[in-house]
Amino acid sequence: MFKKILIANRGEIAVRVIRACKEWGISTVAIHSDVDRDSMHVRLADESVCVGTHQPLNSYLNIPAIMSAIELTNAEAVHPGYGFLSENPEFAKILEDYKIKFVGPSSKLIQMMGDKIQAKKIAKQYGLPVIEGSDGGVKDINQAKEICKKIGFPVLIKASAGGGGKGMKIVNKESEFDALFATAKSEAQKYFGNDEIYIEKFFQNPRHIEVQVLSGKNRTIHLHERDCSVQRRHQKLIEETPSPILSDNVRKDLFEKTVNMVSKIGYEGAGTVEFIYEDGKFFFLEMNTRVQVEHPVSEMVTGIDIIKEQINIAFTGDTALKQTDIKPRGHAIECRINAEDASKNFQPSPGTISMCHQPSGFRTRVDGSIFQGYKVTPYYDSMVCKLICHGRNRTEAIQRMKRSLDEFVIEGITTTIELHKKLLSHPKFVKSDFNVSWLDNEKII
Repeated sequence: MFKKILIANRGEIAVRVIRACKEWGISTVAIHSDVDRDSMHVRLADESVCVGTHQPLNSYLNIPAIMSAIELTNAEAVHPGYGFLSENPEFAKILEDYKIKFVGPSSKLIQMMGDKIQAKKIAKQYGLPVIEGSDGGVKDINQAKEICKKIGFPVLIKASAGGGGKGMKIVNKESEFDALFATAKSEAQKYFGNDEIYIEKFFQNPRHIEVQVLSGKNRTIHLHERDCSVQRRHQKLIEETPSPILSDNVRKDLFEKTVNMVSKIGYEGAGTVEFIYEDGKFFFLEMNTRVQVEHPVSEMVTGIDIIKEQINIAFTGDTALKQTDIKPRGHAIECRINAEDASKNFQPSPGTISMCHQPSGFRTRVDGSIFQGYKVTPYYDSMVCKLICHGRNRTEAIQRMKRSLDEFVIEGITTTIELHKKLLSHPKFVKSDFNVSWLDNEKII
């Protein structure tokens, strides 16, 4: 096994990776910005290196500084976590050139599946249903309008290199198109340095379903699906597994086609294939070539440590697991706890945590990096931790989550804990009668 891994990330995912490494007996190196010097991931790692100032471009996205940290500490491998450089093909290629193992797929695969237009073509090639829309990037507005007339409004304009809702615009009617087309291209250039966009048919009431995969040179397996349909402006808030709405036949078809595509492209590592699901049909959305924020719900029902499996595949080139080893039990739910004020349009709430009591108990898990005295800065993502609960069934998982949310105390900053309490008790959530537009269309808090 690797002797030393550098974690090119921060916060809860860095802590999560460090814990997995410690259980393998692997030494860990934390990188950090100047404002993260006293963070939990720095305290838990065996070594730490400051790679720059608080701006992400100067630290967690600073490839030369990270490469220097690797050389300084003699790290053999790099785990990128999620976000930051986790899906950056340039970073992965540099590591390959310097014979440093990237805990993830090859730079070629990251590039291929990170381009949403190319990924859509690949999915179609290997038998996955795709959403009707443009076959490639659209730069000419007249061409875009012709596509819209063909597939009909509403349509979705999306940045080819995008994610997280940036460069994404819903166009309900033709009169709105010109302005939103220009805005989408501008956002795509601003956030991703690439103004290429494409157009898809917009689904009115879809669910967001994704399949977790582990793949190596000789075997690809799935760890079943997750339902991530509780979202606000395309940002996930609550995830669960299994999905309460999929039939066994749909689930079987979904898994077979997903595994086939992932296997055929020669993927190595952990990954997630995401789908839109509506009226009994699923359509390929994108593939994330990294570990997902919501991976713990899959771990809770399967008993598989996905981070350890990532590391094992990176070291051996394959997974030792077989599909018959995956026997999911019960139901798991995850709530993302953000430093935001939901009553003020989710305004960020940086500050110092003056009091922190995290819930515990039977089948209750908190993935985080916060503690009393921890300073939540305005420079990074607002998620401070994740609460995951497992039950024998969905009803028990909901009850356990509600109990755990009642125990959770974070003072000094405003969080989304109260919002989650309301969501978990809402009749629509209890009945699983919701879609990705639910929170954007209905006032909950």
